[in-house]
Amino acid sequence: MSTMVKVRRRIPPYLFVGAAAVYLAIFTATPLLRGVWLSFTDTKLLNPDGGTFVGADNYRNLLTEDRFLSSVVTTLLYTTLTVVGALVLGTAAAFAINERFRGRAVARAVLTMPWAAPSIAVVLVYTWIFNVEDGVANRSLAALGIGQQGWLLDPDRGLLAVTLVSVWKVFPFIMLVVLAALQSVPSELRESGRIDGAARLTIVREIVLPHIAPTLRVAALLMTIWSIRRFEIIFLLTGGGPVDSTNTLVINVYREAFQNSELGRAAAIGMLGLCLSLVVTVVYFVVDGRSARKEAS
Repeated sequence: MSTMVKVRRRIPPYLFVGAAAVYLAIFTATPLLRGVWLSFTDTKLLNPDGGTFVGADNYRNLLTEDRFLSSVVTTLLYTTLTVVGALVLGTAAAFAINERFRGRAVARAVLTMPWAAPSIAVVLVYTWIFNVEDGVANRSLAALGIGQQGWLLDPDRGLLAVTLVSVWKVFPFIMLVVLAALQSVPSELRESGRIDGAARLTIVREIVLPHIAPTLRVAALLMTIWSIRRFEIIFLLTGGGPVDSTNTLVINVYREAFQNSELGRAAAIGMLGLCLSLVVTVVYFVVDGRSARKEAS
């Protein structure tokens, strides 16, 4: 084989990797580094090039502000409720549509619709559903003898309403991922369990769930990261209200940047949110590594 041929064979991998590296450098690394720099300045929205270096003042101020700390708690609560709700509902739906029954294809298509629906359309529908006077939610509660609820107006109900909409919007993703994992479970394992006289729930608990556990962990990680940075549903439904009850980190970034014109503080909040996502990712890999070693032993 000639030297020229060897060189030609070596070039394509570098071209593919190089293209990806250039893309990441332009659209990921550069904005990230710019955000890190902004977080150490007092840059204003109306003068984005006129900020001065203030060191860690933005971070010190944020970590001592009740409003910021409250947004962290709200973010963690919203993320936990959304991820748990989506995992439970999505996994249950996946087990249901994995069974053979007439109209299964139609059921799968219908259950996938929330994930495919545009967020703005979902928000418009749920704004009507949660309407205090004529909404379906309050009409249904009235039929049960329960008084009206200010879903999007009451600070005690705002986070619950936003979480319900988010779970309904994202659970089909979990459903599809778990459904694919269920179809990869060897039928021989289930059949051997039936032959041994194991009950249906025992087969699910001892055979099926351990087999799809890695998939569930990955789905939970992705859902957690997406929930931490979710913006459109919360902003369009409540704008962070009422009374900051749905003021998550991402909403806080928007408020600081575009309402208070504080780009430096907004960037600092974004960096702290990124750190939170990194902590979640590290915890996931630690747990996943321990589970893999336990399964191998």
